[in-house]
Amino acid sequence: MIQLRLRSDCDGALSPFVTRIANGEPRCAEDAVLAWQEAGVLGFRTGYADFRLRDVTPADIAGDVLLIDPRRQVAHRLIRAASPHNTFLITEQCDQLCLMCSQPPKPHHEDMFGHFRTAARLAPPGAQIGLSGGEPLLHKRGLFDFIDAAFAERDDLGFHILTNGQHFEREDLPWLRKHRERLLWGVPIYSDNAATHDEIVGKPGAFAELSEKLSLLGLAGAALELRTVVLKQNASGLPGLADFITRHLPFAATWAIMQMERIGYGRMNWTRCFFDSSTNFADLGAAIDLMRARRQSVALYNFPLCTVPPAYRDLAARSISDWKQKYLPGCESCSLRARCAGFFEWYRDEDGFMEIQPQ
Repeated sequence: MIQLRLRSDCDGALSPFVTRIANGEPRCAEDAVLAWQEAGVLGFRTGYADFRLRDVTPADIAGDVLLIDPRRQVAHRLIRAASPHNTFLITEQCDQLCLMCSQPPKPHHEDMFGHFRTAARLAPPGAQIGLSGGEPLLHKRGLFDFIDAAFAERDDLGFHILTNGQHFEREDLPWLRKHRERLLWGVPIYSDNAATHDEIVGKPGAFAELSEKLSLLGLAGAALELRTVVLKQNASGLPGLADFITRHLPFAATWAIMQMERIGYGRMNWTRCFFDSSTNFADLGAAIDLMRARRQSVALYNFPLCTVPPAYRDLAARSISDWKQKYLPGCESCSLRARCAGFFEWYRDEDGFMEIQPQ
């Protein structure tokens, strides 16, 4: 698994700072140049601080944007220059308790917007950066100000924001319209049945609130990616949800149907919630067929190709982030591996898909 935190040595009296590992000549004060190296240790120098990184090579981190935390003696890889999978964790606070949440909420919030603004300014050209939580819109003012500042400094950036969609208001419409070309909002909807949706997110009244807020995104002309994790609780209702989306949310750019991730609450509730699409794809297929018939976009995320019937494999995106992706030993001989999402690092054969085999 790719490490997102590196061991670092720095003057512990310094405050945390963001730097970019120079790939060639430094271009700004935040660029760090390699000053020396020895076995397992790289020494870097910026205009205002020196630091060391351990157990990494210069080629591994060339162009990466790091947050150096002198107190904890770690370096967080905020942006990996060679990867399309870069996300800023806005907050770990959330007002929902989803059964399969991979990032269980925590009560404490640490404001990182200043560091994220610097990191966005140092990002590679044309970068598309994810913003997630927790629930980012619990800190809506700070989030909006950060995005305004990032776009003012970089007109080539875009953001993909994951939110439960509960916190939009009518007064947000001008701001949403201003940035609608450069923001993609990923919003979960788990069922067209309010009770089922509310059970999955652990919040009474969530579906009613979500329906109202999604209409605001439609009024704003915002780019919307609907997201549905398929679970035992909602699998049979997917055709009904597809009908609901095509009738009530035709402005959605796409509907992403997602497989469950076995970490966080997902690990705690795996037996209760995991739906094995390798043995039963009928309701998924019916939902996809309806979306296609009504000419609305649909995609499959986090599905290994061998768990998807051939007629639907063109929809299965290579969506698992590279830092938490793995392949099983049997994948070595599979002809589809190069375009397959693979498996999450924490996937287990013993309680996972029952019917997987090389293609």
